[in-house]
Amino acid sequence: MEVLDPTLFAKVQPVLAAALKVTATDITSELQFGDLPQWDSMGHMEVMVSLEAQLGVEINADTITALTSVAAICEHLAQNGHA
Repeated sequence: MEVLDPTLFAKVQPVLAAALKVTATDITSELQFGDLPQWDSMGHMEVMVSLEAQLGVEINADTITALTSVAAICEHLAQNGHA
């Protein structure tokens, strides 16, 4: 398994925690859509809106369906110059 960039994870962790209304410790590098009851379809939309608002991530239909894990979110950020 690829190791996440700790700087990116440090940016993503509090955003997801706030969006899902959980503690930061609940957000792990292995977390995926559906792992927490809060990360359901409505929670996923909240995560997407939060990423866009707080980190400047451009969100479109493809992005919404692709960013279903902490690893995918971090990878997307790295590929799009948000490191």
